[in-house]
Amino acid sequence: MSAVEHAFSHQGALAKAINGFSPRQAQLDMALEVAKAIEQKNSLIVEAGTGTGKTFAYLIPALLANKANAENNAGQIKIIVSTGTKNLQEQLFHKDLPLIRKALASNAQIALLKGRANYLCIYRLEQYQQSRGQLDAQTLADFVKVRAWANGTHSGDIGELVNVTEGSPVFPFVTSTVDNCLAKDCPNIEDCYLIKARTKAIDADLVVVNHHLFFADMALKDSGFGELIPKADVMIFDEAHQIADIASEYFGEAFSTRQMLDLCSDVLQVYRTELTDVKQLAKAAEKLLKTSQEFRLLFSYDPERGNWREKHQQQQFSHAFKLLKTDLDFLYQVIKLCVSRNEAIDNCFDRAVNLLAQYEVMADVDAMGMSFWYETTPRHVVLHKTPLSVADKFGTYVKESGAGWIFTSATLAVDGAFKHFSSHLGLEGSASLLLDSPFDYAKQSQLIIPRYLPAANDMNRAKALSELAIPLIAASAGACFMLFTSYRVMHQVAELLTQSIDNPLLVQGQMGKRKLLEEFVEQDSAVLLATASFWEGVDVRGDKLTCVIIDKLPFASPNDPLLQARSEDVKRQGKDPFAQIQLPQAVIALKQGVGRLIRDVNDNGILVICDDRLVNRPYGEVFLKSLPDMKRSRDIKQAATFLAQLVSRDKV
Repeated sequence: MSAVEHAFSHQGALAKAINGFSPRQAQLDMALEVAKAIEQKNSLIVEAGTGTGKTFAYLIPALLANKANAENNAGQIKIIVSTGTKNLQEQLFHKDLPLIRKALASNAQIALLKGRANYLCIYRLEQYQQSRGQLDAQTLADFVKVRAWANGTHSGDIGELVNVTEGSPVFPFVTSTVDNCLAKDCPNIEDCYLIKARTKAIDADLVVVNHHLFFADMALKDSGFGELIPKADVMIFDEAHQIADIASEYFGEAFSTRQMLDLCSDVLQVYRTELTDVKQLAKAAEKLLKTSQEFRLLFSYDPERGNWREKHQQQQFSHAFKLLKTDLDFLYQVIKLCVSRNEAIDNCFDRAVNLLAQYEVMADVDAMGMSFWYETTPRHVVLHKTPLSVADKFGTYVKESGAGWIFTSATLAVDGAFKHFSSHLGLEGSASLLLDSPFDYAKQSQLIIPRYLPAANDMNRAKALSELAIPLIAASAGACFMLFTSYRVMHQVAELLTQSIDNPLLVQGQMGKRKLLEEFVEQDSAVLLATASFWEGVDVRGDKLTCVIIDKLPFASPNDPLLQARSEDVKRQGKDPFAQIQLPQAVIALKQGVGRLIRDVNDNGILVICDDRLVNRPYGEVFLKSLPDMKRSRDIKQAATFLAQLVSRDKV
């Protein structure tokens, strides 16, 4: 019996560490395949249905391999575990890994590494300590809380702040960005929490990151600027269904009016101080400055995102865009005459060359396989070119790494195959494994599709949802998730429920996500209202969660620029973008939300999907076939009776 087999056996490490542990064949099958991929340094794709126990199935083989190497004096195996959300990242680090390390008697050092914006910047905190009178009352109150927390924190991780809402405007004042970080010139560099976290990650055997950080690091290495995540021997991606979209964001290109305004400002500064004899510098810089500002004014006043291909076809935008090129080229020609006169102007010359190259990229809007989109801020426009596929780049990276790669999720396969996933990431030829959920959904759960609900855009929609939820919340004595596709509807329903029920109401944004989940579990009758980030990577078991209400089918917004670009690309190939892109994405998202309900063989509950399209549109059948085999009903009273029986049974 191998070490992995023994760990998952009746007498193994998990059985000794976890009360009621029961060996699962699917979990062992996955663990053995993971161990093989690590040993052979191959790639493995695994869809593991809810209840398989995939977290333990990849962590245990990885830590056992690390332990075996250490005992054989073969050196430590470096492991990176990348998750889809910070919720899951924190669950792994604070809950799963400590348990497994103890069970295996492992000495592996573990570290949690997040992106820059998640760490307190001591310098900026002290800076705003001096100017906090300029903050509004609420932001000032939050700042005082941050200041008090800062006196006792060891990690500087703002996720520890449980009494400040996650969207508080105070955070930009107390965290840094790549642009405003003083780096080695910072007076607080010795105490920098970000540097400490990165140093700990370099020294650790296992580092828990998230997909955004992983691909940001991969993009940095690709351009030769740096490396946040140390080179590893094992790369594990949980919630791997997200990574194609996230990778695309980090391998695109951008061109912004802010870059041009900054260049103009610096050129004017050089002219006024050192190159006063070159009057054309001022003329060229001021001309481009004005043209850049006028280009921004063509777009809506409110910040927005949209399709750059469509804008570029409109005469007023294409004309203004050409003027940018004319004036940028004029500035470039003038700066070129001054090259080598000082370092500052040489730097401006390099930036002008890069901007001209980026301009040409954004002008070639007919390039296939790309999304061309724009986003605006109150003062600037940013044009983006995002690849619709990262297969070549990522596939090459995987092949050349010499590491073992594990990709797993409850939702990776399409029609029982992994071609859709592997082709997007260049992983053709990888080993694969498809494992069904071990749960008996027909006995453990019910699916309710309510009748007569107002349409999604109806002004009475929120009222109808709250009225539907009230009897279910009462019958389940709380223990209810309401998952929304929109913040607006979530807040509307929250306001109505506050007036109608006595249960503690926990709404996403009130506090940190980890604290929100802890409160939900600790308060027996709590109801939690949340959006996309709670649809996956959230694990609440037993009678703490018996009712999940989903407000509507999670189709992506048709205005999303990347979706539009992918749809255009599919149309050019003579295919149907709804069937090829929108429907599969929505099915996977719904499956993730549904997966919150039944997390254990002893769990029971009801799933309510408040969307008539499941039964009155042809594509509804695609959704229903993708869901677990639950008993179905359209009767809310029946659902309430089922929940009340569960509550009564648990009290016996």
